[in-house]
Amino acid sequence: MDLSKLEKIFGERFSTSEAIRLQHSHDESWHVPKSIPDAVVFPQSSDEVSIILNFANERKIPVIPFGAGTSLEGQVHALKGGITINSLHMNKIKEVNLEDMDCKVQPGVTREDLNLFLRDTGLFFPIDPGANASIGGMCSTGASGTNTVKYGTIRQQVMGLKVVMPDGEIIKTGSRARKSSAGYDLTHLMLGSEGTLGFITEINLRLHGRPDAISTGVCNFNNLNGAVNTVIEAIQIGLPLSRIELLDEVQIKAINKYKNTKHDEKPTLFIEIHGSPLGVKEQIQQFEEISKDNGLIKFEWSDQQAEIDKLWSSRHNAYYAALNLCPGKKAFTTDVCVPISSLTECILETKKDIKNSNIIAPIVGHVGDGNFHLILLLNPDDQKEVNEAKKINDRLVERALRMKGTSTGEHGIGIGKKDFLKTEKGNSVDVMSQIKKSIDPNNIMNPGKIF
Repeated sequence: MDLSKLEKIFGERFSTSEAIRLQHSHDESWHVPKSIPDAVVFPQSSDEVSIILNFANERKIPVIPFGAGTSLEGQVHALKGGITINSLHMNKIKEVNLEDMDCKVQPGVTREDLNLFLRDTGLFFPIDPGANASIGGMCSTGASGTNTVKYGTIRQQVMGLKVVMPDGEIIKTGSRARKSSAGYDLTHLMLGSEGTLGFITEINLRLHGRPDAISTGVCNFNNLNGAVNTVIEAIQIGLPLSRIELLDEVQIKAINKYKNTKHDEKPTLFIEIHGSPLGVKEQIQQFEEISKDNGLIKFEWSDQQAEIDKLWSSRHNAYYAALNLCPGKKAFTTDVCVPISSLTECILETKKDIKNSNIIAPIVGHVGDGNFHLILLLNPDDQKEVNEAKKINDRLVERALRMKGTSTGEHGIGIGKKDFLKTEKGNSVDVMSQIKKSIDPNNIMNPGKIF
């Protein structure tokens, strides 16, 4: 594969170093890379991405988009070699429109970068998947996270995109208007497409006003059933919660060990409420009353920013805390999402599967929208452990689909859940495949993912 033309154009921002290629061969999932990219390129603009894709399309060379590398279903694996495009240097915040509460960013900007930039504006970007993911990667996988119950997913925040298509053509989708009835919704077609339709180079995002008051709480329960039912009841009465995170006793134990905290090792809810000072106080009281009826053990709240940051730091480090339970093992991380009325049943049945296995698997979840995760700890070289984990995952997904849910609430399909997509979506997968073939006839964009 002669890539000398790209090397001449990009110079030091083009690499065939084995160390760099290995670094770009995997994400944070348990999937073992089968190959590595032939080269990694670090463009700085849409025009430079266009040059790379035009070059690759003419030669039918696979192209793999790469952001922060925090995906969890093998989305960045170079299954057939090719060229990995890293958006690291596409990290400019191009404009912020305070009056209209929106902004334009390049895909390499991370959520933490953006919120740090916005700190003194009174605005913020609410999507928080836990990891400091790039905005482009979040768009690619359809990310959501801890604030979803109040603010929605990345799909609700994106107003428009600039995308480089597989042949190098640059298109724009959407606008800065708050709504439009003009033509096909190409913006939402690209969101969640996992790099299989084009390379996103600019994103127009909605921003939100920072609340006047924020309070965060920790609620411990006698059992999982009580914790989950508390969430369901709070949602059903319309309590305007901003974050509702469930951590089972195994995950709490992991966090205590990893962060040297002293949380009671019981099923626990991390809660956050935004609003006016009086409104927040009233909502805390309502939530406490609901919790008491469901086996509440302890109820602690704080409106001090340092305490709030400390609490959410614990939640954001749940993945690494889980890995710390079994040093040397990898995390087979999976997620499902079900209608909230089925959430208790789905989690309790899953807990039984874990109990009947030899796998350690903490449960965490954005339960306010019916989404939860398993972090199955295993040795990828131990086929017995891999098979056991796969059986738990298979049963989890089958259970979620039986309950009219989905095989993945936010991680995406990648290479890990392709087998479930047809079961979930039926012959609509054929329509997706036709769209892919029409837009990318040479199948250069992230081949082997989703389909």
